[in-house]
Amino acid sequence: MTYEPQSTANPALHAAHDLAFEAAFKAAQKSFNEGGIPIGAALARGGEVMASGHNERVQNGDPIAHGEMSALRAAGRQKTYRDTTLYTTLAPCAMCTGTIIQFKIPRVVVGEARTFDGEFELLRSRGVEVVVLDDQRCVDMMRTFQDNNPDLWAEDIAD
Repeated sequence: MTYEPQSTANPALHAAHDLAFEAAFKAAQKSFNEGGIPIGAALARGGEVMASGHNERVQNGDPIAHGEMSALRAAGRQKTYRDTTLYTTLAPCAMCTGTIIQFKIPRVVVGEARTFDGEFELLRSRGVEVVVLDDQRCVDMMRTFQDNNPDLWAEDIAD
C-alpha cells in the first residue's frame, strides 16, 4: 500500500503535501506502536512541516491529547495560523474541529473518514477547506485498532 497524491497539477505543492501527510502518518504509526490510539497530525506552513504529533491519551493519561492537539502543542505559539494547513490521519472530532476553527486554520487534509466521519459539515460551514485523501493505510490502521480495542476507541471519541 502506498500513498498517491490525488492530482499532479502542481508538483511542488504535491511534494510538500506528501511530506506533511507522511509526517502525520508516521506519527500515527508511532502512537500505534506505543499502544496508543493511532491518529497522527502535522502542521505545515509554506510547504514546510512545522510540527507533528500523535494521540497521547493512553500514553500520558491526558483526555484532550488528540493527535491534532499534540501537533499544535508541538508547533508552539504562532502569531497566526491563517497560512497553515493541518494534516491529520483521521477526520477531526468535535474538540479538534473547534480548535481548528478557533485558530482559523484554513485547510485540513484528512487521511481517511471511513472509520470515523468527524465534523466536516461544521468545518466547511466555517469556511475551512477539507480535503479527504482516503488513504488505505490510514483506514487499515484504524480498523485494526478499533477491532482490537473497541472500549479504548469508544473512550477516545466519548461514545
